[in-house]
Amino acid sequence: MIQKIFKKTLLGISVASFLLVIGCSKLTTENYDQLKIGMPYAEVVAILGKADECEGALGLKNCVWGNDKKYIHVAFAGDVVLMFSGKGL
Repeated sequence: MIQKIFKKTLLGISVASFLLVIGCSKLTTENYDQLKIGMPYAEVVAILGKADECEGALGLKNCVWGNDKKYIHVAFAGDVVLMFSGKGL
């Protein structure tokens, strides 16, 4: 009896966690549409959260949110958006 309750509770927590992760994704068309050329890096982070990957040199920085199938890529010059693109949104 206790094992049955434990299994149901564990299943419920697992499902809730999965839905929370899926529902909290900031990789949406709504967030993508908020991005603008000239927007400061801090505003982009406020919309999309911390980037999954950033690399740069000489005042240029390329950041990616997401993975190969679903992503938003933003290129920055200094601290402002130069261009951006997305896939799978």
